[in-house]
Amino acid sequence: MNLALLGFLMVATFMTLIMTRRMTPLVALIVVPTAFALFAGFASGIGDMMIDGIKTLAPTGVMLLFAILFFSIMTDTGLFDPLVNRLLKIVHGDPLKILMGTVVLCAIVSLDGDGSTTYIITIAALLPLYKRFDMSRLYLCCLLMTTSGIMNLTPWGGPTARAASALELDPAALFLPLIPGMLVGLAALLGLAFWFGLKERRRLGHVVSREPVVFEGMAVSQFPEARRPHLRWVNGALVVLLLAGLVSGIMPLSILMMLAFAVAMIINYPRVADQKERIAAHAGNVLAVVSLIFAAGIFTGILSGTGMVEAMSKEVVAMIPPALGPYMAPITALLSLPFTFFISNDAFYFGMLPILAEAGSHYGVSHMEIARASLMGQPVHLLSPLVPSTYLLVSLAGIDLADHQKFTLIPATAVCLIMTVVGMLVFAFPLVG
Repeated sequence: MNLALLGFLMVATFMTLIMTRRMTPLVALIVVPTAFALFAGFASGIGDMMIDGIKTLAPTGVMLLFAILFFSIMTDTGLFDPLVNRLLKIVHGDPLKILMGTVVLCAIVSLDGDGSTTYIITIAALLPLYKRFDMSRLYLCCLLMTTSGIMNLTPWGGPTARAASALELDPAALFLPLIPGMLVGLAALLGLAFWFGLKERRRLGHVVSREPVVFEGMAVSQFPEARRPHLRWVNGALVVLLLAGLVSGIMPLSILMMLAFAVAMIINYPRVADQKERIAAHAGNVLAVVSLIFAAGIFTGILSGTGMVEAMSKEVVAMIPPALGPYMAPITALLSLPFTFFISNDAFYFGMLPILAEAGSHYGVSHMEIARASLMGQPVHLLSPLVPSTYLLVSLAGIDLADHQKFTLIPATAVCLIMTVVGMLVFAFPLVG
């Protein structure tokens, strides 16, 4: 049977199974490609293909494991608590400052890469303010979700990890050129928050509460016994050194994360029992992400080893008008908006991205550039009814999902387009291949 047809059937089967919830992405990434490879007659080489895929993704899996642990531990120690309390004091009483502070607070808390945790912490901190001053909670959810979508592009965030895994790329090299677009996207959100704030000021005025609000008890850390307030400056310096190492590329990101995690453990939790407790507290989040990456090694290894992805790309190239082929990067960026909304990140990045990347390579657009372009739709992706954390956000805020989607779609789309334009301007990916 034609390899391209088998490849498309495999991707379609994988996407259907996870979208209809008949299989989890973890199981589908292993079972579906194995079944199709056996059916296509590749039984003798299937093991080598799987091992090659897993070996290629091993550094990404290691990086994610230790990145999640490191930033979770930094949160546990209370490193971000003073920033949160200071921010909440500054914004108190002024709707404009509260709305702009929403973006800043969400950007800080989102560093751990977990959307659900971000929403729980930020809603707990900000919802009382929004309720007290009768501010629109649609503004709150719009700013939180779109900010989280931008910050999700960090190397330890789900989308970047998936894109790097699907195309066997270095997450750090994939991420660094995206930073200007992320910063401009956050600046655009601060501008949007400013506009929302002006509207709320006109509606509510500058509200001054008779009873002062004390936020000293507000803590980002969810484990009081794990806080280390006397080590905040040390932990802050450790984070700065890690980020400097990331930007400079002095070592592979996976090694940097391992070293940072080990040093953080020794400094903050010298007792072995405490170290075990911190690791156990975050084991569930780590396992969910890292297991998915290694399972993706099976999928990508078979897709590549059997020659399916190459055959599929030729079919896609044949369908693209020659005049549009050199524009594969912006086309991919635009396609990421609707496709990551209607299908899951797993389906898009493991199913569609390899095909788009191979098609782009025929027109002089590298896999790395296609991968960066594919990440531009993440702020819109979080509006999808397929994203569990979105349900958590609207339920905590007490608003209807449909109202949230209707209100946030245009701002989120605008941020995606802004990041796409900036990405092309800074040559993260080209307009024309």
